[in-house]
This record gives sequence, structure tokens and C-alpha cells, in this order.
Amino acid sequence: MLFLFILGDVLGAGVYALVGVIAAEVGGVTWAPMIVALLLALLTAASYAELVTKYPKAGGSAVFAERAYRSTFVSFLVGFSMLAAGIVSAAGLSLAFSGDYLGTFIDVPPVLGAIVFLVAVAVLNARGIKESVRTNLVMTVIETSGLVLVVVTAAILLGGGGGDLSRAVTFAEGVDPVFGVFGAAILAYYSFVGFETSANVIEEVKDPSRVYPRALFGSLLVAGVMYVLVGTAASVALPAEDLATSSGPLLDVVAASGVGVPAWLFSLIALIAVANGALLTLIMASRLAYGMAKQRLLPAALGRVLPNRRTPWVAILVTTACAMALAFTGDVATLAETVVLLLLFVFLSTNVAVLVLRRETVEHEHWRAWTVIPVLGALSCVFLLTQQSGEVWLRGLVLLAVGAVLYLITALARRRTDRRGAVDRPDGAGRTDA
Repeated sequence: MLFLFILGDVLGAGVYALVGVIAAEVGGVTWAPMIVALLLALLTAASYAELVTKYPKAGGSAVFAERAYRSTFVSFLVGFSMLAAGIVSAAGLSLAFSGDYLGTFIDVPPVLGAIVFLVAVAVLNARGIKESVRTNLVMTVIETSGLVLVVVTAAILLGGGGGDLSRAVTFAEGVDPVFGVFGAAILAYYSFVGFETSANVIEEVKDPSRVYPRALFGSLLVAGVMYVLVGTAASVALPAEDLATSSGPLLDVVAASGVGVPAWLFSLIALIAVANGALLTLIMASRLAYGMAKQRLLPAALGRVLPNRRTPWVAILVTTACAMALAFTGDVATLAETVVLLLLFVFLSTNVAVLVLRRETVEHEHWRAWTVIPVLGALSCVFLLTQQSGEVWLRGLVLLAVGAVLYLITALARRRTDRRGAVDRPDGAGRTDA
């Protein structure tokens, strides 16, 4: 079950939206950035495997950061980076939803389609976690079948004498193979993020030291194999320039195969895949905002819930509104790169935290990575950060600055509340010196 949970979080939406963008960067060798991104993701996944199994009751990167660095502010920035990444990701997926896949059914301006889509996701999110998780299970099965369909149709095309296998090993004209692959790996990396959220469900897992590493690495490897096959299938079926100009590249791949799969059917599968990614992302973002509000790290209003549903309606409203605003500010590729930038801060913190926390021992056995792995994981994060464009850096720093301002505002409000409470209790009852 944990394997399926992580696989559902990782697999799907990114590759449906970004194969064409990756082809624009490297040409037909779309599988190469996928492999590089997988290897880089596995380095950081190893750090998560160690920390999650070492502290199975600790939930996520922000907790690891606080334990390692003893700084509430650093812990807040790590948590806020995850929150911001979730919101930006939802914005990018909403634009992917309203592209060529939706165009099969109805022609609407992309931003308008994105806004309507986000409203629908917010309504489902507000209905409750039970309904959302059930929907996610069905969507995961459907989106996986869509990727299998892409590979099968491309294989049929190739077997019938169509397609061009040589395109899968041909770089775009003027592209340096090394720089091109590593540059496109930033985009491909977006397709593998999501595994980090599994740390939040570790308390539900029996024997986490044995189960968690297997589920984590197994799901990433399965997703990686699927992505490599899909990327290769796309290059075999269509020239890189055709993939690069499409916002629904896998739809074009299936159409080019001539197998006879109706365009509306595959578009529907793709829309479900993107919707699933957005739903999971906004569930995570709204619950994280709610949790940080309950911990008095964000404004208390974000902790309000619906009376009957008990869903955090203010957090859902605010995170959805922010995603809507971001949908106006960039395209899918730029937003995906911003997500990667924000998560690289989180992953860098986690890789370093592994090394810092090595001096702490726990009574139970846990999975332990070779020391060189978190070192390489941290270096990989630094390397990928240096590959980001100035525009992406500006977006990321603005978002982190917003987080810092919110932290200061909340801290001041918390102090005033505590002082007022101390005045109301002159004998000091209930007061702490923490």
C-alpha cells in the first residue's frame, strides 16, 4: 500500500505535461534526462529513507531540519518551501490541464480553463480527505494505464514499419550533449518529486525500517522505467520539433501511431492524470498550511475548519487563490522549474540533516545510507540550483521572502497574544518560559 501511495504521488502528471518541453531542450534523447533525474532523486530518497526510519514518528523535512539545526526559523523556511512548491505545482498543472488535452473537448483560453479547474479541485478538496483519497486511487490506475498505452501504441507503430528509432538517440541541432542533458534534467526532476510526502504517513506503516526503503526505492525505480519508456516512445513516434510545439505531446504520439485510439479517450486519461496530480498537491499544501497555523507558525485563520466536514476551508481557499494568481505569471515549464528550485532547498536541508544527525543514536534498528550518498545528494542539489535561470531564482526568492514576512508577522502576533495572556494571569498561571 505504501508503494502504491508513493507511486501515485510520483507517477503521471509531470510526464504528461513535460515530454514536449524536454524534447525542446535535448531533441529526441528524452530518456537521458529522465535517467539523470532518477539517479539524482534516488540520492535524496536515500537520505529520506534513513531519517524517516530513524525517526518514524517525525513527520517530514521541516521536523528533520528543526531537530538537526535547532532553529525554528530554518524549520519554518523548509516547511514553507514545501508549501510554496505545492502551490506553484498546482498552478503549473492547472495550465497543463487547460492545454491541448482539454482542447480536444472545448476551446477555452488556457488561464480561464486553469481557474475553473482549480475551483473544481478546491471543491473536491473541501469535501473531505476520504473522498479525495478514493478519487486518487481511481485516478492513479487510469493515469498509469495511459502511460502504458503510449508505450504500446508506439511499439505497434515501430513494429509496423513506422516511426524512427534513430530519433531516440539524436540530439537537437546545436545542443551540447552534456549541458543539454543536465539542463533538461531539471525539468525531468519535476516528474520524480512527490516521494518526499511519504514521510508524513510513516506512523501508519508497520515495521517502517524494513518496509519504507523497499516501497520508496521500488516506486521510484518503477516510475523511472516507465518515464524512460514513454520518453523513448514519444521520440520514436514523432520528431522532437513536433513534440516541442505541443502542450499535449502524448496525445500527438498516440494519434501518430495510427492504432485508432480515439483522441477524446486519451485526452480524458491525460486530463485525469493531471487532475490527480493537482488534487494531491493541493491536499498536501492546504493540510500543511493548516498544520503550520495550528503550530502558530502561520496566521491562525488558516486553522479554521468547516463545522461538519472538518476540512481546513480557509487554508484550501488561500492556497487555491495563490495557485490561481500564479497561473497568470508563467508557463508550465517555468512553474515546474520553480517547484524544483523550492524543493531543492528542502532536499539540500534533508541531505545535510542526515550528516548532522549521525551523532544521535536511537534504540531501534533503522536503514542507513552510505555516508557518501547524502554528501552526493547535497552536492547534486547545489549543482541543480546553479542550473536554474535568473527568472526562476527571482520567483523562488520572492516566495521565500513572502514566507519570511509571514513568519515575522505571525511571531509578533503570537508575542502580543502571549503578553496579553500573561497580563490576564498576573499570578503567572499557565505561562511558560519556552
